[in-house]
Amino acid sequence: MNRSLLGTLGMGLGSVACEAKTPQNETVSTVPIVIATWDNRKATKAAMDALAKGQSALDAVEAGARVPEADVKDTSVGYGGFPDRDGNVTLDACIMDEKGNAGSVACLKNIMHPISVARKVMEDTPHVMLVGEGALDFAKAKGFEEENLLSENAEKAWKKWLVKKEYKPKINAERHDTIGILAVDAQGQISGACTTSGMAYKLAGRVGDSPIIGAGMYVDNEVGGAAATGLGEYVMKTLGSFLIVELMRQGMSPQEACEEAIRRVVKKYEGTDEAFQIGYIAVNKKGETGAYSIRKGFNYAVYQEENKVFEATHMV
Repeated sequence: MNRSLLGTLGMGLGSVACEAKTPQNETVSTVPIVIATWDNRKATKAAMDALAKGQSALDAVEAGARVPEADVKDTSVGYGGFPDRDGNVTLDACIMDEKGNAGSVACLKNIMHPISVARKVMEDTPHVMLVGEGALDFAKAKGFEEENLLSENAEKAWKKWLVKKEYKPKINAERHDTIGILAVDAQGQISGACTTSGMAYKLAGRVGDSPIIGAGMYVDNEVGGAAATGLGEYVMKTLGSFLIVELMRQGMSPQEACEEAIRRVVKKYEGTDEAFQIGYIAVNKKGETGAYSIRKGFNYAVYQEENKVFEATHMV
């Protein structure tokens, strides 16, 4: 959905509207805004609190992503995430700033906050992605402590799954999944983050779209940003987040771009015997937002004047 630009930011932040210059020298009125997949209002609040303190959009998305990473009740992100079929919780995450810098980690074990490790990869190495044991060694070298991420609830669920070992994607499982979060700060700078524990009971070593720049998340400070949730294999095959940003560059609104990205996935993979879900969110430099999914059930949080949850429109 497209949303009108608001001139003030509530919740004690006061009037923070300002004039920002885009690279095309177009003057736009902007206020801080945060958008996240699913009902992640605690995450959007943490991100907006960071912006209210004068921190950057990059600081904001990291702060927001860390909330579900530490929530043991969230079985699709971080601590408490369901394990792979061998009983190991492996985490994927990526982060991207307004300058086009990016960092990610994949198949990372025993570190609660992969988003913060991804930021360290971005800021402290010449690389974009570290995986597996290399990512863990890097995290420990940077002072992150190892801890057991397999919660009691997740372990019980895994042992129950082992009885039949049925492996099928679950659509809108418990109304949450990967968290993708995008923020525009008071200066109009855009950053994004994405973090997940991936598919429950996946093959050991499986990595989805979430740590892939351009698939699970992508931002371009000239245009806007996008993030994905759902069955990552299809997002990876179509580079959905990059596509949405490029469609916005060509003049589409965030809503139109999300809808077109979903149409392309459905058209390309129509007839697949898998019933799967993909949802996209997007925001542009004007503070307009969009969201769309293949099937009913995807919702998302937006914090601009208020911290609200919306049901995304859908194709089928």
